[in-house]
Parts: sequence; C-alpha cells; structure tokens
Amino acid sequence: MRSPFLYFADERLSRAELTAACLDGDLVALGDAYIPADAVETAALRAGSLAETLGDTLAATHLSAAWVHGGLPLPPSRHTVQRGVPRRLHVRPDRRVVYRDLQVPGDDLQLVGGVLVTTPERTLADLARVGDDEHTEAARLLAEIDADAAYEAIARLEAGALPHKRAALACLRALVEERQDEVTRYTS
Repeated sequence: MRSPFLYFADERLSRAELTAACLDGDLVALGDAYIPADAVETAALRAGSLAETLGDTLAATHLSAAWVHGGLPLPPSRHTVQRGVPRRLHVRPDRRVVYRDLQVPGDDLQLVGGVLVTTPERTLADLARVGDDEHTEAARLLAEIDADAAYEAIARLEAGALPHKRAALACLRALVEERQDEVTRYTS
C-alpha cells in the first residue's frame, strides 16, 4: 500500500497542480513523487517515490538503493534497477533507468515502502565493486550510517567469487579503517 503522503503526477493532482503546490511551499519533490513540506523524509517515503518506476518486479540497486537507505542526500539522475523476480521481464527502455537483467537473490532484498530494495550490505558490496568516485563516495556515506553493513559486505565479498572483488574489499576495508580511526581518535 502506498503512503498517503506521496503524491504522484496525474494520480490525485496534475503535474501543474503539484508544481504550484511546490511553489506555494506546501509540497517538495522527492524522487519521482512529491511529499508535504513538513513530512519527515524516511527510507519508506524515498522508496515509495520509486513505486511507479519499480513496480513489484524490479528492485532498486547501487546508487538508487544507497539513496533509499539514506546514504545519498539526492536521488541519482538515473536509477539502477535489477530483476527482483525469477522470470525474465520485458522492460521498456527508459532514459531515467539503468536496467540489469540479472536477478537479485531474495535474501539480498528487503521490502521498503512497498518496493524491493537491496539490503544495505548488498548495496555496499555493489557500490564498492563499481569503483568510480561517485559510487565510492556513496559507499562511504552509507557505511557512516550503517557500520555493521560494511562488515557484513566484507564478509559477503570474502565468501564468494565476484568480478572486481579485490578492489571492492580494499575499498570497504579502507572505509571501515577510516571509521575506526575516527572512533579511536575521539575516545582517547
């Protein structure tokens, strides 16, 4: 069930009415939807704002999942999605979406705000495996929020054979060490 705080264009109000409400200060944009200006932005609302893009068959991954989990302040310009169901899908090309046809295993998914999102540890492992500056920064921000997920992501990477595993492990270990240095520095 969708949150009553999420407004999608042409559902209850037209895009023009939603934009006017934003100009009046009543609503603010959140992902692909709008929320009341005084609503607290939660993971459920961020995920729910992707409901029209993801439906019940696609899962938010990589930067999109990092945004849902609170690791990024703004949504990515292109959402990264993967199949969350075993059957192959016919996904219409959309310039706002990067679609990966590989299915995400069910134990790597969680239901947030009515949509499928990769777990924080899976998200961290995925971000670290990409290795560019944007994904590394997102991994750092997500690891700051959920330090346990970083340890779980390291354990996950050590247990399996994946592309870019060594670089991802080095990245995550550096993030954990950096975080540990901050804790040690402030407690001594």
